[in-house]
Amino acid sequence: MSLKLSSLPYFERWLIVGAIIGVVAGFGALAFYYAIRLFELIFFTHILGIDIPHPLGEGGSLVYHFYAARYYLIPVVIAAGGLIVGFIIYTFDPSSEGHGTDAAIRSFHYNQGKIKRRTPIVKTIASAITIGSGGSAGREGPTALIAAGIGSFLADILGLSPRDRRIAVAVGIGSGIGTIFKAPIGGSILGAEILYRRDIESEAIFPSLVASSIGYSIFASVVGFEPIFGYYIESFDVLRLPFYAILGVICGLGSILYIRTFYGIRNLFKKFKIKNHFKPMIGGAIVGLIALAFPEIMGTGYGWVQLLEDGKFNELVTFGIPLLIFLLLLPFAKILATSFTVSSGGSGGVFAPGIFIGSSFGALFGLILHMYIPSIAPLVAPFVIIGMLSFFGAAGKVPLSVILMVVEMTGSLQLLPGAMLAVAIAYIVSGTKYSIYESQVENRKDSPANMGEYHTPVLLDMRVKDVDIINYIYADLYYTIYKASTIMRENEILALPVVYNGKLMGSVYLYDIENKPYGYIKDYYRPGTLYLKLDNSAEDAWELMMKNRTTWAPVVDKGMFIGIITLDNVLKKYSENVKQLNLEKLD
Repeated sequence: MSLKLSSLPYFERWLIVGAIIGVVAGFGALAFYYAIRLFELIFFTHILGIDIPHPLGEGGSLVYHFYAARYYLIPVVIAAGGLIVGFIIYTFDPSSEGHGTDAAIRSFHYNQGKIKRRTPIVKTIASAITIGSGGSAGREGPTALIAAGIGSFLADILGLSPRDRRIAVAVGIGSGIGTIFKAPIGGSILGAEILYRRDIESEAIFPSLVASSIGYSIFASVVGFEPIFGYYIESFDVLRLPFYAILGVICGLGSILYIRTFYGIRNLFKKFKIKNHFKPMIGGAIVGLIALAFPEIMGTGYGWVQLLEDGKFNELVTFGIPLLIFLLLLPFAKILATSFTVSSGGSGGVFAPGIFIGSSFGALFGLILHMYIPSIAPLVAPFVIIGMLSFFGAAGKVPLSVILMVVEMTGSLQLLPGAMLAVAIAYIVSGTKYSIYESQVENRKDSPANMGEYHTPVLLDMRVKDVDIINYIYADLYYTIYKASTIMRENEILALPVVYNGKLMGSVYLYDIENKPYGYIKDYYRPGTLYLKLDNSAEDAWELMMKNRTTWAPVVDKGMFIGIITLDNVLKKYSENVKQLNLEKLD
């Protein structure tokens, strides 16, 4: 069967494989969804005596109760959930920590789409406990990794090629998110778009459409076909477009804060000299303390998002804080809570928190407009919806897919113009430097997964000495942080080789020094950078750049640093050689 399947034409092959992945995504999403509800029942209902709201589109209720006298135990419960998750992850599969989707993206680019067999199982259990105990995380990322892991497994047992295995992983990402978010069209495009910051994997679109439609049908047959936040229909008002544009700027800037906080806290936890098993417990305890003042930040927060969309601000738990001040603080509380939950080593997605954060920005902006220009904003709902999508479109670098999700989440085509404008502006404001998915690469040519598109014999024949070597881009050990960061920005790179007395010492990265007000590179560089020799091939250079996640590689000759070669220069020389080969063939 495997031989027949792998030999089928593209559309026939992926119709079959996409359908299988879709079935797995549908049932996997259901298993994960009900696992979360089970742990919510254990931790929230039976231990804390708390009921939290759930969106009506999933058959939930917006009614909530904090009826027990055990509210003060919230930090203890979330910390206990973190402790359990820490021991599960770091005992059975450390690669299951984090937000799931990024691990699947990393597998696509750097590991031929290979995902450990146990990862989907460990990820399901760990993420369900994280979210079910009150950790601030989403279910889309874990579902994406679960479906991607099954896609990788299916590719192996069906005898598909490494290239097809990567596509299966991308299909798993798209169908997993499209299924559990009940947005099959947006999810299909997201699976192809989320791999890159400025590109798309077109081969993944067709099988993702097949997989997402089947997964969505299975999942929605059980939890309901209504959009997750219910139907919202409104008439288009062109006068709102300038205000949607302003909201796009706000969400673009907010997404940068989200990303920098998330990875800043991750780097902080990496420095802690304690066993990894206990770090999610510490993060959970901090989240619990935040939740005492902002209980809305617990779990995915979808029920609270629907309350914001419905304009039911009087039903939020504000503890007497004035509403505008509360809405101003809420997104920042969610950013911190998500960062301490996931970046500490816990398990959960970053999509749902992004939706919550964006909806909070939109609710605040929409409410202010409603108070002062009610003719422009008779309802806050459109600002909540466009806020959530433009925020994550910028944070995840997935503008196309989130625009499509507007229709699937609301059933309304009328929000498309505003969403398109806000998402585009948020994406531009956030820039390609910042992404919540650090394993994304700029475009297809930057991914090792697509090296097969280049003529490998040409790359093997090219030597490093044949490529232009740049000898002025580096940092001395005693360069100031300001000088090194200036060199990086002037040359549009995020790292520099560090040299002392003509010898390569290591590398310094922009994210390690950009927030430091003063100091010298000797205190912040990372030793042990791999390097090239003049006789290495261009393919060696490319692989080293991908391994180091840079667009350059240092070159050393006879123990002395002589410069760097860049990916652009390698491709330039490659193009010249291919052109010359073609001319010789014509002769």
